[in-house]
Amino acid sequence: MNRTRVLAPALALVFVAVVAIFVATSGGSTKTTPSTGTAASAISVAQTSLGPTLVDANGRTLYLFEGDRPNRSTLSAAGFAIWPAFASAVTPRALNGAAAGEIGRIAGSGQVTYNGHPLYYYVGEQKPGDTTGQGLNQFGALWYVVSPRGNAVVGAPKSTRPAGAGSVGSGSAGAGSGLSSSAGSGSAGSGSTGGSTYGY
Repeated sequence: MNRTRVLAPALALVFVAVVAIFVATSGGSTKTTPSTGTAASAISVAQTSLGPTLVDANGRTLYLFEGDRPNRSTLSAAGFAIWPAFASAVTPRALNGAAAGEIGRIAGSGQVTYNGHPLYYYVGEQKPGDTTGQGLNQFGALWYVVSPRGNAVVGAPKSTRPAGAGSVGSGSAGAGSGLSSSAGSGSAGSGSTGGSTYGY
């Protein structure tokens, strides 16, 4: 009888210990690491209201930040909350006119680059083809969609202009010089912001 009374608490303690170990190990196994998702598997080119622009595999528009340095993001932590990095565990494939030789990744963060520009999404966009982040001036510099050649697209293509229009005034989203294009020319024009020249 006394022996039974002594064994009962001991068995209870063993049971509690086993349960604690199970909970601890199962809880640890449920932790997950951030996933890049299928969108990070490719960079493609899609026709948007701004002309041919870079998109991910799901058609989400990709942006560059004029405040960045070649192959290096200078965006603040607060900026990444609005402009999440386009990151991938591996170098994305090039599809539909994107240039494989322009695609790279930043060591450590895995952020994807194109022509040396770190790439981003804009959280204000919900569907493929949206370009509502175009020309926004946030976190110290301007944001632009990216052409297949890896340059900032600073104005709408000529095909969207009214017939007879001779130039696109203030085509650049930044303060300063405008984006000019003579009527009838085959070029989409070039813009200037902060001393850097961009074109399609």
